[in-house]
Amino acid sequence: MEQSKRTVATEKEQVSKSEQSKKAVILLSGGLDSTTVLAMAKAQGYTCYAMSFDYGQRHRAELVAAKRVADALGAKEHRVMTLNFGELGGSALTDESIDVPEELSEGIPVTYVPARNTVFLSLALGWAEIVGAYDIFIGVNAIDYSGYPDCRPEFIEAFERLANLATKVGVEGQSFKIQTPLKDMSKADIIRCGTELGIDYRMTVSCYQANTQGQACGVCDSCRLREKGFVDAGLVDATVYLGSD
Repeated sequence: MEQSKRTVATEKEQVSKSEQSKKAVILLSGGLDSTTVLAMAKAQGYTCYAMSFDYGQRHRAELVAAKRVADALGAKEHRVMTLNFGELGGSALTDESIDVPEELSEGIPVTYVPARNTVFLSLALGWAEIVGAYDIFIGVNAIDYSGYPDCRPEFIEAFERLANLATKVGVEGQSFKIQTPLKDMSKADIIRCGTELGIDYRMTVSCYQANTQGQACGVCDSCRLREKGFVDAGLVDATVYLGSD
């Protein structure tokens, strides 16, 4: 009987340790996609460490939204890393001299920020090693990805190989997994999934040129994709637009 009690206690300890070790770093922009990813990771039982970036983007409204989301969805920790892609320029999101397009364009749009996801994932990888997380979640999408080359499955697969070559974790026999749960989902699918998980999308900001209150312009590429997603999902658009209450 005593042996049975010890066995049960040991099994409980093992389960507890397993639960504690199920950690993940979530790249959180404050937008619709990354918010859904955080909710999905939480639903899968991960202890979530959210990472956002103040990278010289046009507005800080998305960082305010990211903090709001991290608090609402119960992230273990939310860290904001400061970078300055604005010093490099080359993107409408970081260079005020380049207008955010309000019409559809061919090829890779000027809102593409060179090397952004490579840098973001690299910093997330470093934090993952520090906190003991083997999973990194990012909200890239192979369907509604706006033509960005660093949102494609080929990029994610290549970075995962790099992560397991360039780290102590990889050298010592463990492995990192770059999780992309939205990879094959349409925007409508993402919105339906998040709604089922209880997300209030009004707290998110996706617009490339939102104002200081986080109100969306309604005409940029990101706004158009988001608006179409709500329409296709058959749900009320939760976006807070310019001029709305």
